[in-house]
Amino acid sequence: MSSVAVIDYGMGNLHSIVKALQHAAPEVDVICVSDAASILQADRVVFPGVGAIRDCMQALTESGLSRVIRQVALNKPLLGICLGMQALLTDSEENGGIKCLDIFPGHVKHFSDSLKNQEGETLKIPHMGWNQVHQTQKHPLWDNIQQDSRFYFVHSYYAQPDTSALIAATTQYPEAFACALAQDNVFAVQFHPEKSQAVGLQLLNNFLHWDGEV
Repeated sequence: MSSVAVIDYGMGNLHSIVKALQHAAPEVDVICVSDAASILQADRVVFPGVGAIRDCMQALTESGLSRVIRQVALNKPLLGICLGMQALLTDSEENGGIKCLDIFPGHVKHFSDSLKNQEGETLKIPHMGWNQVHQTQKHPLWDNIQQDSRFYFVHSYYAQPDTSALIAATTQYPEAFACALAQDNVFAVQFHPEKSQAVGLQLLNNFLHWDGEV
């Protein structure tokens, strides 16, 4: 039986993610762990997260999990979700500027407080609710997911990678921003697949059967 480790570092809706993974692929052993050995022994790894990037990076550094995540990113399928995606970039301007894991070269930016839609109405921050995801590259994690499917978002910061080659999908709010990043065996999404009903479960199923090859 293949296994997937959900990294528990004290931040993230782990119960929902574990349940969604179990539902997406009942034949896969899903474990929620915080020790390096269990994470490194798993076939695949999910790096979730909610909250502030400062607390996230502090928890990862103090636990030694930042080193473990960098090691995982070298040789096995890794899925970053929400704050987990943002932590994979070089740095974030949240909390006055925080250094991150630098697995994806790029930066995390705050949505402008003056965003307006086409009708001139001010858009709320955080960006919350369902929005279309436009796939910009072919990838195994998009298998059986229609173009412009709607996923569920909750975030005030967004990824701005150094190169567009890393962008696997974009979402409009109101301009296009990167909502999915991909590089070799690492894939990360700003939206919450565990809250995105059938399309979210399909993405998780795709990840749980992905060998890390593109």
